Amino acid sequence: MFDYDQALERLSAQTILCVGDLMLDDFLYGDVSRVSPEAPVPVIAVKREEKVIGGAGNVARNIAGLGARCLFVGVIGDDEAGRMVEAQFADLGAIEPHLVVDPSRPTSRKARFVSEHYSSHLLRADWERAAPVDAAVEAALIARIEELLPRADVVVLSDYAKGVLTERVIRAAIDGARARGKVTIVDPKAPDYTVYRGATVITPNRKEIAEATRRPVTTPMEAEAAAALLAGIVQAKVVLVTLSEDGMLLHMAGDGTVHVPAYPVRVRDVSGAGDTVVAVLASMLAAGAPFEPAMRAANAAASVVVGKRGTATCSGLELRARILPAASLAAEEKIVFDWAVAEERIAEWRSQGLRVGFTNGCFDLLHPGHIHSLTRSRAACDRLVVGLNGDQSVKRLKGEGRPIQDVHARAGVLAALEAVDLVVVFEEDTPLELIRRVKPTILAKGGDYRREEVVGYDVVEAYGGEVLLIDIVPGHSTTDIVKRSGGNGTGH
Repeated sequence: MFDYDQALERLSAQTILCVGDLMLDDFLYGDVSRVSPEAPVPVIAVKREEKVIGGAGNVARNIAGLGARCLFVGVIGDDEAGRMVEAQFADLGAIEPHLVVDPSRPTSRKARFVSEHYSSHLLRADWERAAPVDAAVEAALIARIEELLPRADVVVLSDYAKGVLTERVIRAAIDGARARGKVTIVDPKAPDYTVYRGATVITPNRKEIAEATRRPVTTPMEAEAAAALLAGIVQAKVVLVTLSEDGMLLHMAGDGTVHVPAYPVRVRDVSGAGDTVVAVLASMLAAGAPFEPAMRAANAAASVVVGKRGTATCSGLELRARILPAASLAAEEKIVFDWAVAEERIAEWRSQGLRVGFTNGCFDLLHPGHIHSLTRSRAACDRLVVGLNGDQSVKRLKGEGRPIQDVHARAGVLAALEAVDLVVVFEEDTPLELIRRVKPTILAKGGDYRREEVVGYDVVEAYGGEVLLIDIVPGHSTTDIVKRSGGNGTGH
């Protein structure tokens, strides 16, 4: 059995070189309630806008989100979108960008208009020049690749067919990586896949492999035959075919084929899911995972990001939660590290007229006092959200030696309780910002606090919410339990 925990712990020591077509993804969300009087088209009343680094940049964001380091090589234009991309990269400490500025072409930008109510894309507008970069830019890209290759554990080529990955750039990356014994992963878009010859892994989707091999790929058996053919064409060691709702198929030359089904999840947006697959595959291989466990991790990560909106990423914590044994999945579905996911679930509850309650704590060793508080909190509302301090937060609050159990163990125990509907992890010292995001109708806390001492009481009461103080059960605290066992507990 492959040890995913050890691999995930090793991610912070891994470095991935990613080269590809960078773009800015612009999502405009709003409501559609009428048809334009000027033409038979829907009118969207835009409520909010999100701009994030996309394309190959989303691969980099996913690598960083997992906890690994990414060296990124790409091209931007001398324009506002390019400067926005640079600013976003500057905020992502785990990504080291090496960007070539090409004044002759715009930074690729894709604007998607999305109906909030129906969770569907209405229109996409593109600003781009999909043509090969000129010789000077090409030379600059190759120079940066050659400079960075010695620092990389794995190389990723993310091809969106916008012109960065010319044949010379591709050859410099693949041949340079092979000369140093490094794995190269290609997410392909070229019309002729022979340009990727010599890559270790190639990751087409169903449509791409059907076009590349000129074969039907409607069944797993057909996908397996196409993958074997493509492996020969590209001389790749591994072909990983993403099959959307049919999961993934991994063909390993000389070692057989493995097909895994997709996770049963509610799909909100598939934008960028392929980027997540490539990022997780690269990171897990860099951490020493064999191809099959790396593919299974990528499959799990894809199920996380399609449940989010926009060009999303999967964190190491989310990945770990998703690849736990199947027996834990019912409880694990309640555990959320991404606050945006929590907001969506809470919005669904509110749309059903349900009252949302909130309480928080470290819950280091669950005892009868905790059970009493959680049960009473749940009785005062229809759905109970529990804010759980992350490990570093607990350490700052309680001191060295705490927490006794890590965040996964504490979250798992809480999620197994019938009284708890959602566990949201936060790393701050207080849950104030989380409370602002949740906007609970009921804010519950133990009776050893006064109303004015409860973090967020003023926020909740300002919009008409209620603070509930619950009588504590005497004689029960984590501090006492730890002291009786010979430890140094410093709180509950």
